[in-house]
Amino acid sequence: MSEARRWKNCPEGSTWGDYGPDDQLGRMNELTAEKVRQGIAEVKEGRTFCLSLPLDYPGGNVLNPRRHPPQIRPTLRGDRPNWLFQVGQEMPGMVDVMNDDLAILHLQYSTQWDGFAHAGALFDADGDGIPEAVFYNGYRGDAHMPGPSDGRDSGAVPGTMVEARGTSAARALGVENMAVKGLQGRAVMIDLFAHYGRRRHAVGYDDLMRVMSADGIVVEAGDFVLLRTGFDEVILEGGRTPDQHTLETSCTGLDGGDDRLQRWISESKLVALISDNYAVEILHNMPVRPGQCAALPLHQHCLFRTGVNLGELWRLSELADWLRANNRSRFLLTAPPLRLPGAVGSPVTPVATV
Repeated sequence: MSEARRWKNCPEGSTWGDYGPDDQLGRMNELTAEKVRQGIAEVKEGRTFCLSLPLDYPGGNVLNPRRHPPQIRPTLRGDRPNWLFQVGQEMPGMVDVMNDDLAILHLQYSTQWDGFAHAGALFDADGDGIPEAVFYNGYRGDAHMPGPSDGRDSGAVPGTMVEARGTSAARALGVENMAVKGLQGRAVMIDLFAHYGRRRHAVGYDDLMRVMSADGIVVEAGDFVLLRTGFDEVILEGGRTPDQHTLETSCTGLDGGDDRLQRWISESKLVALISDNYAVEILHNMPVRPGQCAALPLHQHCLFRTGVNLGELWRLSELADWLRANNRSRFLLTAPPLRLPGAVGSPVTPVATV
């Protein structure tokens, strides 16, 4: 579909069309072969760090009441569980014992990538005077993201029966585009925890520039940018039974409504913003600015307007401590999502190599 047919108007400050009328990668287009080589050049020790929390953390559904921990079950073999299954029951004389399982998995429960189909906006893209549900590069909710209208065709709540049937799909902007891209390149760690500790604070442009200047950090086009806040340690200390007050009052996050911070994100041409906290931006108790019409202004700026992917709830503290102890901030990051066509978000097991 051509650009002219899909949208006539684009949001102010957007990158719609910058990488072509049908682009679905956004700033990941800046992740070039040269950026991969730059990432590889940062490997000095050959040491690796797993940047994923256990996928059953944080535990419960305090962070988001609509998301629940993964549940693992055996597959069905005939009318029996395919668990400790003795193959000799089907083929006499065989000694094999088999386990085979499945997962009921909320894709954005724990360490995750947000795809562009995760957050859009009501915007008059076609110029008819009526705002419609639109996503990055003008892809339309009604045309590209079919889904159910009945709540009975949604959700997977523990203790309820869920039919094994798909009911929604992102036919554009799904996370499979990120997987096919093969996300690997140079990453930069910004250690907010080293400057703010666990104090709840919305980090604006001035704050971020002070931290980067103090630590000698430079972000260039095509870099992954990771923000260590210490929230991953708070989650792990909760032991799968987190305290809501603690989660809502601990650690920093970006001030998503800061115009200068948004401009820096755009002008730096970073490919992704990644944090160990829940949403990269501060969610709770943030006042709404005059004229601000987005509950999640950073999500709207990044995912909807400029095509910058967000990574949430990553395990960053161990790596950040090592980097600081070794007077480093850059490393090789490898972090493809699941190649799951139609998904709007995905679990990820990122690997940092130093």
